[in-house]
Amino acid sequence: MAAKAVDELTGKGILFKNLPQDLPVANKSKLVKVDAETNWTTLANDNEWLESDKLVIKPDQLIKRRGKLGLVAINQTLESAKLWFEKHNNKKVTVGKTEGVLKKFIVEPFVAHTMEEEHYLCMYSERNSDTILFYHEGGVDIGNVDSKASHIHVRSGDNIDNLDVKEKLLGEMHSKNKRLVESFIVSLYKVFKALHFTYLEINPLVVSKGQLYILDLAAKLDQCAEFQCSRAWGPVAFPPPFGREAYPEEAYIADLDAKSGASLKLTILNPNGRIWTMVAGGGASVVYSDTICQLGGSVELANYGEYSGAPSEQQTYDYARTILSLMTRSQHPDGKVLIIGGGIANFTNVASTFKGIVRALKEFHVKLQETNISIFVRRGGPNYQEGLRVMREVGHDLEVKMHVFGTETHMTAIVGMALGKTPIVQAHDPGHTANFLLGRGSAHNVSGRMCWMLDCL
Repeated sequence: MAAKAVDELTGKGILFKNLPQDLPVANKSKLVKVDAETNWTTLANDNEWLESDKLVIKPDQLIKRRGKLGLVAINQTLESAKLWFEKHNNKKVTVGKTEGVLKKFIVEPFVAHTMEEEHYLCMYSERNSDTILFYHEGGVDIGNVDSKASHIHVRSGDNIDNLDVKEKLLGEMHSKNKRLVESFIVSLYKVFKALHFTYLEINPLVVSKGQLYILDLAAKLDQCAEFQCSRAWGPVAFPPPFGREAYPEEAYIADLDAKSGASLKLTILNPNGRIWTMVAGGGASVVYSDTICQLGGSVELANYGEYSGAPSEQQTYDYARTILSLMTRSQHPDGKVLIIGGGIANFTNVASTFKGIVRALKEFHVKLQETNISIFVRRGGPNYQEGLRVMREVGHDLEVKMHVFGTETHMTAIVGMALGKTPIVQAHDPGHTANFLLGRGSAHNVSGRMCWMLDCL
């Protein structure tokens, strides 16, 4: 399961499209996105309710507690909503320790209601069950809902009915709305399961005059179910967390991944970071990233990703070229390091994939020198000796600082060398083999969990 957050516009769109039509869920068709490219006149002409209804406008960028942060404008006219948008668009805001720029907003009708009509509802998936939480109060001041809310735990494969909901969730709710909310929760859970939501929070859910209003929503989907649910979901984009920009290079690699039987993943964490990785294998990518963080390099870690599943030479070239393009766009006063790492492959032809990387290195050799990049390589697997030989030769021919190691070297040892935590040794030195990063008493020892993982690779 790969749980990925979607924005509120997408989450509500999926629910409105797939909930039973006989449920009295209001304002299903009254929701629009606005950004810097929005033509407000055209928007109003296409959505007459924008001029007839009072409005709410808020950013839609995976920001929690927008109301508490003063990022929700309520009871607005179209003109005042536009002025609020112009004031807040491209504005830098800080949420917790994260700073980001407001760029995308949604507008929907303002629903006048009392606090007694606000409720809290949440569903989330765990390994062997789903949990449903309900609390008869909701809104921005709900507090610690885990300690307040009623729960139902639903084992995988089971369902719930109205009696479950009535007896286990709605004990404190006003009797006149129980039947309506019972039906809504049962229907919502069916959609939750069928469309592979992994998280769904509605706060508040307003029940007023026989109508249900989903005022604020946060949702995550299982991205692995996209092939199965694409028609029911409709077009879905998985935006980056607030404060981190979406990069076209990430989309490019995702497109390569979608068209390949291999696995190609890339997430840019810090485009100006000093430490870049090009790791073979999903498990190995976690181990390398953990080790970098253990050795104090988390702030300078530029990317996270992996290539695996026997990618072709061309696919590896495209992947390596993308990373080198990002890496060489800016300089670092201490120079940069590229860690080309991996465990011992089962079936991937190491020499073939390294040929793709070598092509990319040759293409960028001038920029590699200008950016003062040092490269550390460690790999094993089918035909790895030939791959390492080619790597050593290209480092020599291109006059790039390259340190190449094979299975005689612990797979994460190159991290300590790249970060200057351990001496750079020669690969043929017999005194340095499987454990020269794991000295006793070191403040930078990796955890027991990591050691166990590494022993298995």
